[in-house]
Amino acid sequence: MVKADNISIRYKIGDFKDIGLKEWVMRHLTHNYHVEEFMAVDGVSFELHKGDMLGIIGSNGAGKSTLLKAITGIMEPSKGCVNTVGNISALLELASGFDGNLTVKENAYLRGAMLGYTRQFMDETYDQIIDFSGLRDFENRPFRQLSSGMQSRLAFSIASLVQPDILILDEVLSVGDGAFQEKSAIKMKEIINSGAITILVSHTLSQIRELCNKFLWLDHGKQVAFGGSLRICDLYEDYLNGKISIEEAINLVKIEKL
Repeated sequence: MVKADNISIRYKIGDFKDIGLKEWVMRHLTHNYHVEEFMAVDGVSFELHKGDMLGIIGSNGAGKSTLLKAITGIMEPSKGCVNTVGNISALLELASGFDGNLTVKENAYLRGAMLGYTRQFMDETYDQIIDFSGLRDFENRPFRQLSSGMQSRLAFSIASLVQPDILILDEVLSVGDGAFQEKSAIKMKEIINSGAITILVSHTLSQIRELCNKFLWLDHGKQVAFGGSLRICDLYEDYLNGKISIEEAINLVKIEKL
């Protein structure tokens, strides 16, 4: 289960980020510094159960990745709470956890260790990982020589190796070539059919439509809509195409009870 209850995440921005401690103290005492609060996520609520796949949609800066970090426990909400039941496998930042100077094979073991996999487990499953990623011919090359798409293929292959209760993916299925995207989609369906909860952030709306049964639309941190109707995707597409404003979309969501 994943349950988000009125999640809000606030950032503070201002002068204090670019000054030393001594100067900050002096400005604080004299009230001579400027601080602004920025709500990256503002009042988001939803609930997912076994077998659900949630697609999170929204323009850049909508708060999608920040929300994922709260769900995984990387960030603590300023307000509200997130409850999860089950082990979580998250793939948020594709480049994290890799060393460009190590080989592809060495990086596979490194990422596996960071995810808590034992050496024996990696020995037993390495061939499966490298073959799924399609990087067999590159396994002894330095990781830095791979394209970002190839790097993401390795990261995805490792993350989807075990059967998680909750799998979180941030713009992962939209990278790599068409063949790997199709293979990734098939793997996602296997994970979903096994009963896992999956949360996917993607700008590829067709992918969201095809894979997901729940949809969460965010705009500037606020929740526009959450539910199981593809109508949410239709409205989002109309918004992107300039056919409706965000205010009109919110009203339609209320009228149609999406």
